[in-house]
Amino acid sequence: MDADCELNEDMNEQKLKDRTKQFGLRILTLVDALPKTTAGRAIGNQLVRSGTSVGANYRASCRSRSKAEFIAKIGIVAEEAVESAFWLEMIMEGGLLESELVSILHQEAEELTAIFTASGRTAKQNNQQSTINNPKSAMTSNPQSPIKNPKC
Repeated sequence: MDADCELNEDMNEQKLKDRTKQFGLRILTLVDALPKTTAGRAIGNQLVRSGTSVGANYRASCRSRSKAEFIAKIGIVAEEAVESAFWLEMIMEGGLLESELVSILHQEAEELTAIFTASGRTAKQNNQQSTINNPKSAMTSNPQSPIKNPKC
């Protein structure tokens, strides 16, 4: 792999790390604006967990020790992004905050979901393709053994 390609992959990884962290920070700000009602607190607690988990689990996926671990972790990232989108919809449709305040963050949750779903799908396809092309190594490989970290 040439240096330019590697740099571009690293930059994409860093951009996604920054983007998911900003998403979590924006979630925290939004939750602080929710009404201090039972519904506001309940939804806010769930949204804080899922919204901040997107970035935390994405970083963990970047440190995966195997392709299988990466695929599993990136799936969790996509699930947390989907859950965040759900709670944001509940805020808008439940009238807890003005939709205009929430819709941009909801759009970001949808975009992150699409990114990480596609990443997981591609990783699965690549993993299946490498197994088809080299079935002997797939049968003898140890899923816990460190391999070159799959790029996020």
